[in-house]
Amino acid sequence: MAPIAVGDVVPDGTISFFDENDQLQTVSVHALAAGKKVILFGVPGAFTPTCSMKHVPGFIEKAEELKSKGVDEIICFSVNDPFVMKAWGKTYPENKHVKFVADGSGEYTKLLGLELDLKDKGLGVRSRRFALLLDNLKVTVANVESGGEFTVSSADDILKAL
Repeated sequence: MAPIAVGDVVPDGTISFFDENDQLQTVSVHALAAGKKVILFGVPGAFTPTCSMKHVPGFIEKAEELKSKGVDEIICFSVNDPFVMKAWGKTYPENKHVKFVADGSGEYTKLLGLELDLKDKGLGVRSRRFALLLDNLKVTVANVESGGEFTVSSADDILKAL
């Protein structure tokens, strides 16, 4: 499948996360993003160096500025289980706006066409690093990285596009 691109409507599928009451929620992406401006940024793995020290902190640090430009939701997405994503999110006590969600089996990642085969590194099939800006489910920005790079999917890159 071709990777998601500008002009596409984001496919529907389910993702999981723990809500503010520590209850596991499994919701459709369309239910979460319909009628909203949403940043969906994907990372290859929770607790991995580039993801943990650069990609996620950038969105946490810039969250207020992104929201001031009309962003309703900022979602960090990874092929991990929701328990790992919850634990990872708790390592950022300053976070007030980034929601950590899981694509446990990688099914939604496949729908996006953004799989990254890391089996040779013992990590299985993960998500490519990316940042999508959605406006009522339509992709208006699709910044997708090659391999393990981190050159086009930062919070600053999304800010420039807003």
